[in-house]
Amino acid sequence: MDWTFWYKLFLSFLVGGCWVTLTTTMAEKFGSKIGGLLGGMPSTIVVSLLFIGLTQNAEVASQATTIVPLAHGFNTFFILVFVLSIPKGLKLAVPVSLLTWFISAILLILLNISRYWISLGGWLVFLGFAYILMEKIMRIDSHGTVAIVYSTGQILFRAIFSGSAIAFAVLMGKLGGPLLGGIFATFPAMFLTTLIITHRSGGAEFSRATAKSLLISGLINVILYTIFVRYLFLTIGLFWGTGVALLISAGTGYLTYLFMKAKIS
Repeated sequence: MDWTFWYKLFLSFLVGGCWVTLTTTMAEKFGSKIGGLLGGMPSTIVVSLLFIGLTQNAEVASQATTIVPLAHGFNTFFILVFVLSIPKGLKLAVPVSLLTWFISAILLILLNISRYWISLGGWLVFLGFAYILMEKIMRIDSHGTVAIVYSTGQILFRAIFSGSAIAFAVLMGKLGGPLLGGIFATFPAMFLTTLIITHRSGGAEFSRATAKSLLISGLINVILYTIFVRYLFLTIGLFWGTGVALLISAGTGYLTYLFMKAKIS
């Protein structure tokens, strides 16, 4: 493995750890809607696609976005199982939801989707399904603030815990070979660590509420970011494409906030 991979691994650890820490603290200070919104904004996907472009080329990085919408949509199953099982505790919710993720990841690989329009169509179905199920059928209410006195050790633990989980997924994606590497490319490390931390700080209902906002925000903002860079990488290059896509994502994030404020309980 060359130095660029280790640089990517370090950035994944750093960006992921900081982002999960920010997400969980904002959820505790301002409620599950704000925390979930931030957690669903593009973060580690930015590092991943940029490094694909740097180590190969912009065209390969653009093509790498083909499966992302559907793969991210499949994480709906992971979130759903977590939300259903978390009232019985993390000891049940974590292994059951991870088993669900593993099965859905294998299914995604077996489907071998190569057409972008199919991936986008699947994403739209999952987006509608997630919103209707969690908001209209399961009726998971948003959660307010959680009173916590933070210590330096607590913040560092969150960053190291979440960053390590994300870096582990990146490492397994590199070392795991075609099958295992493909499976770990869809590993929802950001989701998992965020939900574990919010459960520990605010309990099952807080974690469930954060999961709803996190899933909806992620299905909107991460996928829109990949749509932007798919075309921007080829027209204005990797760095300008990343920068412009992030600026646009700030706008879509604000629109998502308005939608969540008006349409999510």
